[in-house]
Amino acid sequence: MTDNTYTPPKVWKWDAESGGAFSEINRPIAGPTHDQELPVGKHPFQVYSLATPNGVKATIMFEELLERGIKEAEYDAWLIRITEGEQFGSGFVKANPNSKIPAMMDHNHEPAVRVFESGSILLYLAEKFGEFLPAELVARTETLNWLFWQMGSAPFLGGGFGHFYAYAPEKYEYPINRYTMEVKRQLDVLDRQLADNRYIAGDEYTIADIAIWPWYGALVKNKLYDAGEFLEVHTYRNVVRWADEIAQRPAVKRGLMVNRTWGDESKQLHERHDASDFELRTQDKLEPSGDK
Repeated sequence: MTDNTYTPPKVWKWDAESGGAFSEINRPIAGPTHDQELPVGKHPFQVYSLATPNGVKATIMFEELLERGIKEAEYDAWLIRITEGEQFGSGFVKANPNSKIPAMMDHNHEPAVRVFESGSILLYLAEKFGEFLPAELVARTETLNWLFWQMGSAPFLGGGFGHFYAYAPEKYEYPINRYTMEVKRQLDVLDRQLADNRYIAGDEYTIADIAIWPWYGALVKNKLYDAGEFLEVHTYRNVVRWADEIAQRPAVKRGLMVNRTWGDESKQLHERHDASDFELRTQDKLEPSGDK
């Protein structure tokens, strides 16, 4: 430890110039910053998101439902650029007062039902369509155990480890060590569970896998924070095996493309309004200056 310690004041004051990644959009108050209505497409389900680990949960779920032939799960996906503060537009705040992606509107109802928080979206769709959530009590409970495990665990991975290891303006030993220990413990939890199970909650692919894979699957494939070597992710062999298997699912491959704005342009589908968009409207097929 160094002597560069911090003594909290009696009353905290917001320092808008605190630095670090995302400092320009982080703030201690809720509510909209500007008027901006959300677009509405032709399908009953409207998704507003970005292809972050949280965001792709919703689009993977929709694509998995469509893969099973459920035509009623057709959806429009609209890009929300969180680094530009679009999640603070008045329309988005109506859809999610917490101003986090993903958010969803179900226009099968009047008035439309808003669904926010990725876990809530997964559960809502699983119950609505009777897919990816076992009906039998014990299996259902085990699936929900792991769904809520992800909700409670991922903030330590993203907001804790990811922030201090990759995004903070300065590196400090204590928080990095603290959150590294917790992330490795979480990986060990998953590795032990997957030693005896094909999927997270058993032999069946469920919303637990859809929730956990975008975070921990990406982590063990060194696609988060460039921390694979640091965390020795290759040692969690069962998690790697599971991550590789899920990555091969066609619906997962499509879901990862939706609302993606970085990387290979052939894998970027900024908006999704029809199944044909994956073939016709990826970013490499559009004009260089156009998003749509």
